[in-house]
Amino acid sequence: MSNSTEMSLPPDWDDDERMNFMFSDFKENRDVNTTDWDSKMDFWTALIIKSCRDRGTVCVNLQELNKTFKRKEKSPLGLSTVLQSMARCGKIQRESEFAANVDCGWLSWGVGLLLVKPLKWTFSTLLGSSRVPLEESFVIIELVKEKATELLRVYRSSEFASRSILSFQELCALSSDVCADESTLCMALLQLQRDKQVTVSLYEGEKIVKFCQPGQDRVSAVSDVDIGIYQLQRSEKLLGERVEKLGLEADKCREEAKLLLTEGKRSQALRCLRGRKRVEKRADNLFAKLESIRGILDRIAQSQTDKMVMQAYQAGVSALRLSLKDVTVERAESLVDQIQELCDTQDEVNQTISSGVTSTDEDMDELEEELKSLLDESKPDSISGLPEVPANGLRPSGEPCLPGRDLLSCLPAVPHSHLNITTEQLEEELNQLTLTDSGFQQKRMTSPAKRLEPAQ
Repeated sequence: MSNSTEMSLPPDWDDDERMNFMFSDFKENRDVNTTDWDSKMDFWTALIIKSCRDRGTVCVNLQELNKTFKRKEKSPLGLSTVLQSMARCGKIQRESEFAANVDCGWLSWGVGLLLVKPLKWTFSTLLGSSRVPLEESFVIIELVKEKATELLRVYRSSEFASRSILSFQELCALSSDVCADESTLCMALLQLQRDKQVTVSLYEGEKIVKFCQPGQDRVSAVSDVDIGIYQLQRSEKLLGERVEKLGLEADKCREEAKLLLTEGKRSQALRCLRGRKRVEKRADNLFAKLESIRGILDRIAQSQTDKMVMQAYQAGVSALRLSLKDVTVERAESLVDQIQELCDTQDEVNQTISSGVTSTDEDMDELEEELKSLLDESKPDSISGLPEVPANGLRPSGEPCLPGRDLLSCLPAVPHSHLNITTEQLEEELNQLTLTDSGFQQKRMTSPAKRLEPAQ
């Protein structure tokens, strides 16, 4: 923390009365006024955590807090009490203790503030004492867990996700946007090591970090295979840089040869071209070695994939063996026979139910007779009262039609002459029509006769 401008201050920071109370020291006995004591403690605890989160750091000390929260040339008097209370509640922990609880060998790294004070001196300072050293650094547990999660996310979404081991320098460059400084990175790695997500070790004086790979619950120890892969990857990087450097050198020789040629210095231009050929030859040799290393790395990656597949096969075989533990071919055949027998029985039952009860011939005859009588009774009276149609056809003279002749041939011929009828005949025929049902005589109808033309 450099100054208060790097963080957002609470709204009541400009309230003098409120801030005078907050800047005053805590009472020795909390029971004197529990409400005021807790209110002041909650205010400073939240503000300390917020200020560290705004700056992206996870460590804090009393000296920096006094500078950060200075107001009108005054520093809070109770920050030492606040840090002690946060330590007792487990919200903060001494930096040395935090590192030692994970791995005492970490202190040999000499990174950040871990070696500013010996661990022996740190443990000799009792947490319950009324005095907190100004320069003693504390780790905020809540924030270091957040940084650890963010660091793991950045690694898994980067180009290094396929590599299980990274150098500390590579990790510093990768986490530059996540961790504000090297000390913050170390604290995040310590938290990941506590969570069994990374393991940190030294190889030939170089700090290396191994990450837990997807599908694994916890990271494994660094093995000889991991070291071999790391060496190949480091050699690949170095050879790639040298090949690129030689390529730039060859281009430079070519440009110099062109310049000398334009100046008429042909012999010097030829020397530059010979030097370019030598550089290109060295670059080709290094590139061939680089391709060999890349081929080995590809084979290793393929072998690791094959190993995962084999492990999956083994797990599948074990699961299949357990699932088929009580299953045999004989039992399967017996079960199939029982199923077939039950199916046959069910087919017989269905056939019996669908056939129903069969009737005798006598019952069927009685039913037919009853059905015929019902049909006779259902005929209308007007139809039943009509005379029967004669079987023989009618001749024009009224004589029966001979067998073998059709009905049309027995019908009388259609007349072809015109109707010769007079008006008097029609009137006489109309006069003969009467309404016998009602007992009244029908009036004479003269209008139709008038419309008819008399016969010529």
